[in-house]
Amino acid sequence: MNIVGIIPARMASSRFPGKPLKKICSIPMVGHVYFRSKMCKMLNEVYVATCDKEIEGYITSIGGKAIMTANSHERASDRVVEAMIKIEKENRERVDIVVMVQGDEPMIYPYMIEEAVKPMYDDENILVTNLMGEIKTTEEFEDPNEVKVVVDKYNNALYFSREPIPSRKKGAKIVPMFKQICIIPFRRDFLLNFNALDPTPLEIIESVDMMRVLENGYKVKMVLTDARTYSVDTPEDLAFVDSLMKDDVLIKKYNQNE
Repeated sequence: MNIVGIIPARMASSRFPGKPLKKICSIPMVGHVYFRSKMCKMLNEVYVATCDKEIEGYITSIGGKAIMTANSHERASDRVVEAMIKIEKENRERVDIVVMVQGDEPMIYPYMIEEAVKPMYDDENILVTNLMGEIKTTEEFEDPNEVKVVVDKYNNALYFSREPIPSRKKGAKIVPMFKQICIIPFRRDFLLNFNALDPTPLEIIESVDMMRVLENGYKVKMVLTDARTYSVDTPEDLAFVDSLMKDDVLIKKYNQNE
């Protein structure tokens, strides 16, 4: 199968402008995501999709491949679709699976991408998957920057929210607390179909793309990973992740490329 990773990244983040090039352990954040994604042997190639010359220049400087996209995209998936179409035209080869890896996930491990894609190998009816991780603290559970998810007994998503779901207010001693980790493989044709659908009411309310999938009657297969990672949404997150990655085992493998 032709599986490519696409990392959408832009400088004009509403919550943290310029964050793709903010440095973590002396390396721009998007660089961490790129290098670590490239380590996944399941991916035929990795690209960064951006509308910013600064990001294109940095990725090119480290030997990576950047795809310039329009600056009008409001959703990461829109940018990924444009990039995928350009990649197919350039390579004259159809993509089978696109793995969207958000550019604010600097702590990802290559095996996480493999975990997310594997269900698609096992079941051709699975159109899209998401990784999810266990939430360990109440603070993280209540953080609106973290997208929470509840699943059915088959690990299909029931609902995504930035609110703490399921409720802990009824006194239950054990409440399953999971967060979405933004490594999202799509089958090619489903990505195009998804992108052609109008944004849905709950998607807009929650500001979570995957709600569009659920509201249109499709399933999102969730895959639990044991990896402990944190995304970067704020300057405080950046400082926290920087402290966590000082002893990261993977950085030594790609720091020489900087």
